[in-house]
Amino acid sequence: MSFTKVVIERDTDSEEESSSGDENDQVDDYPSEEEDDDDQVLENEASTTTSRKTKTKPITISLKKVCKVCKRSGHEAGFKGATYIDCPMKPCFLCKMPGHTTISCPHRATTEYGIIPAPRKGTHNSLEYVFARQLRPHIPQIKPTVVIPDQVNCAVIRYHSRRVTCLEFHPTNNSLLLSGDKKGQLGVWDFKRVHEKTVYGNIHGCILNNLKFNPTNDGTVYGASSDGTISCTDLETGMSMGLINLNPNGWQGPSSWRMLYGLDINSQRGNLIAADNFGSLYMVDMRSNTTTGDSVLIHKKGSKVTCLHCHPHQPDILLSCGNDHFARIWDMRKLEAGSSIYDLSHNRVVNSAYFSPQSGSKILTTSQDNRLRVWDSIFGNLDSPSREIVHSHDFNRHLTPFRAEWDPKDPSECLIVVGRYISENYNGAALHPIDFIDISTGQLVAAVMDPNITTISPVNKLHPRDDVLASGSSRFVCGEQSIYFP
Repeated sequence: MSFTKVVIERDTDSEEESSSGDENDQVDDYPSEEEDDDDQVLENEASTTTSRKTKTKPITISLKKVCKVCKRSGHEAGFKGATYIDCPMKPCFLCKMPGHTTISCPHRATTEYGIIPAPRKGTHNSLEYVFARQLRPHIPQIKPTVVIPDQVNCAVIRYHSRRVTCLEFHPTNNSLLLSGDKKGQLGVWDFKRVHEKTVYGNIHGCILNNLKFNPTNDGTVYGASSDGTISCTDLETGMSMGLINLNPNGWQGPSSWRMLYGLDINSQRGNLIAADNFGSLYMVDMRSNTTTGDSVLIHKKGSKVTCLHCHPHQPDILLSCGNDHFARIWDMRKLEAGSSIYDLSHNRVVNSAYFSPQSGSKILTTSQDNRLRVWDSIFGNLDSPSREIVHSHDFNRHLTPFRAEWDPKDPSECLIVVGRYISENYNGAALHPIDFIDISTGQLVAAVMDPNITTISPVNKLHPRDDVLASGSSRFVCGEQSIYFP
């Protein structure tokens, strides 16, 4: 396999970094491939002697390898280069089912293995009729040519001092990419002019979790952070204004510290909506930059709301998901605790939930149980997903959560992109591909990788107009351009 040469820029040692986070970010680069020395147990069995100037008794120790997963002796598990070895005391790490290992898992060979569309329950109601008559005719029956950005023709560039946590393309400037990191910094990069980049480091105090552009002013961007604030930043000057501060008295302990994760804009009402780690939703009027109404509990009290998404055609229809293992659909015109239209159950934490970008008729969720779930129609039966696709994105720690994203340019609303956790051996290198999947069949359309990107890429964003993929891998951001797949 041949790879194209790209620009690799690494900042000098004088780059400002927080000393407290260096160890975590080193683990972030290889979150599960820890050195064997970390898993060795000291026991008083064999002998190794040490002598000092003062007379002391000899110390006898022995080094015994243990399993990285269950911490028991007699076997080993975890990454060995690019190969993941399962613990015999646990089920398959990929599909979570017993009886086989990750290496022999049928879902690893073919992502579409075992995918059977859920049967329709015959619930033909008025909403389904409207969908069939008005929306379905606009969805192409023949799939267009698939365009896969798979060559790093722009750059692999490092301008963040901590791992990248979110990406957002500019709504009108096709070459401008915004990124946030664990330190709360906001990066602005013109990826066609590789070395033109700006980092604003005084906006947030810690993780910048989400970015959204003002729909009426593309020079302004909103950010939600784990410091409990929402910022409004002017991209020209870097001047920022705080809209919400959920921790006005500062740090009072982990039981009261509020962090904002989900963020979206209801363009119809002119409201910015955000959700925190206690299950509450907040609304801000973008015209007056003030909060409207009281907070509403939309998920289990004390659970993190990880993602918010307004319907592309009916912004009052809101999709949320969180740590309580549910994705929920809401009507914001009558929003109150316990008033969700429907609750979509999952087995573990739900990292993200999105309506399809063009018709808004489909739902795509990413869950920590290594499942991508698809509902083909929000007007049909939602008791069970239309498809469950097994995919490796259940991670260890010190990683930004994986989120499957729609291709906003695909009129058939079938193509998605998501990073992969388990590495593969490509010409002797352990690389973590970025997967393009057809959700209508579960088929893996393409696996994108580059020898310059050896770390995991959990943050991925497809350009809304051009055939460009942006990826955040540890502290690096890369831009990839495309080839065509029939």
